[in-house]
Amino acid sequence: MPKGIEIRQAHFPGRAPIDAYGNGGFRFADMSHRGSILCLPSGIHGWDKAEGVALTVEDLARVLAEADAIEVLLVGTGTDIRPIPPEVKAALRAQGIMSDPMSTGAAVRTFNVMLAESRAVAAALIAV
Repeated sequence: MPKGIEIRQAHFPGRAPIDAYGNGGFRFADMSHRGSILCLPSGIHGWDKAEGVALTVEDLARVLAEADAIEVLLVGTGTDIRPIPPEVKAALRAQGIMSDPMSTGAAVRTFNVMLAESRAVAAALIAV
């Protein structure tokens, strides 16, 4: 008996530069994703985060789970730069992760450069 459409969490199992961003999503590895993303050592994951909503420690649970392979987390906060809440910065710092908030565009460009340099970088990118 044929199955219906199988819906899975968005996940690309590899590290790839971001080719484009805007219109509410991102393009990478000859694919596109609508919505925000986490670029981690385990791959690129869909992320349920919207611009203007405060970042929480829970939002970055997947980042913290991979902390041993991440030195720098670039946080693309949307069109405007928004500070990372102190409790979130503290949770990241406790795991040895430096965090840097910037606009999503700047975070994409910085991520691509650091990825090309084989740095231990991750990015939390809010779609614009």
